[in-house]
Amino acid sequence: MNDLRLFLPCAAGVEDLLRAEVLRILGHAAPSLAAASGATAASEAAPGGLQISASRGGVQLIASWRDAMLLNLHCRLAQRVLVELQHQPYRHEEDIYNAAGSVAWEIWFTNKQTFKIEITAQHSPLKSLNFAALKVKDAIADRFRHKSGERPSVEVRWPDARVYAHLTHEMVTLYIDTSGEPLFKRGWREDKGDAPLKETLAAAMIEASGWGDSARAALAGGPAPAPLYDPCCGSGTIAIEAAQIACNIAPGSGRHFGFEKLLPYQAHVWNAIKNEAANAQLVGSVAIFGSDVAHRMVDFAVRNAQRAGVASCIEFRGGDALQRMPPAEGGVMLVNPPYGERIAAAGAARGERIETAGSGGQDDFFTQLAAHWKKNYAGWTGWVLSPDLKLPGRMRLKESRRMPMWNGPIECRLFKFDMVRGSART
Repeated sequence: MNDLRLFLPCAAGVEDLLRAEVLRILGHAAPSLAAASGATAASEAAPGGLQISASRGGVQLIASWRDAMLLNLHCRLAQRVLVELQHQPYRHEEDIYNAAGSVAWEIWFTNKQTFKIEITAQHSPLKSLNFAALKVKDAIADRFRHKSGERPSVEVRWPDARVYAHLTHEMVTLYIDTSGEPLFKRGWREDKGDAPLKETLAAAMIEASGWGDSARAALAGGPAPAPLYDPCCGSGTIAIEAAQIACNIAPGSGRHFGFEKLLPYQAHVWNAIKNEAANAQLVGSVAIFGSDVAHRMVDFAVRNAQRAGVASCIEFRGGDALQRMPPAEGGVMLVNPPYGERIAAAGAARGERIETAGSGGQDDFFTQLAAHWKKNYAGWTGWVLSPDLKLPGRMRLKESRRMPMWNGPIECRLFKFDMVRGSART
């Protein structure tokens, strides 16, 4: 299995960062994309002849089964690693049945195992996606019954094999999933608050800021990266992702994957890959900080960092983002700002009342945060992820960069603010 067509879906806006990460994982020299434009990055020829391309929603490449395992273990930005098995036109549900029936599913799992169908669509003319999914399921079951006289069972919650079908206006694409649980589930986050930031999106913020490149350069003998600080750390996702990068800890080192139940899986090959990754871990000499107004969240962050193996690399403290002083001289702030109840909690911690029912409370919070940064964080660079496209105006700051980045279905921007004492929006 040396010429598999892989597709790695990711959050919209992250595609070129993911392309660079894939090149890096597979041993190709990837250019830094922290400052590259999307059009330029997507059109660059891949080093070493690797066939790879970035398009909206993910990255496609031709790679081996071993590469698929490597990507599952090391990829921080992808949601899954899928193997494309069929891609052809369709007009009716029967065409989907025939497409699924032509795939050699028996080389991926047996009739003694369970499977599940998940279907997505974009501008599909079909009236019922559930009926289309049923057609895929029937085709797989009928093929096994014809080949061996027995069909595998469907299991919705914990299947041995996951089959994905994606429909566009005229094409059906069928995949088998090698990841199992989505890749943002690293295995270390057991404690979390409301609406936690996904690990994949936190990693995308780190890579977009360029801090990830600096941390990897330090592992190769370069200077230590700038201090990193998340003043609204919640359960610690950004800080923990950064610390694992700095320590060269593979994000998937604490979990299992779907490919371990598929027929091409060889335990000795996988164990060798894991051992190689474990031997490459280092204790990074980095300064990473996190704080949160809710002491309960700080406790969560500390426990999560312990499970992730990076507790010694991060300093977590309680404290209001509107009052906390810089933990170091100059650095990078990465912030997924609080909203709603967490803004109210910030006000309560200072003995104030901040209304959050309308936009006024949020305006007050961000105005005060910007004033605090301008007064005390000169020399720092702030990266703020927000769905509010008018955030720079609310903060009375002029951004030096804005990057589209989707948080699930929510369109956001990652704003970069270069803090100079007394800086203000022009």
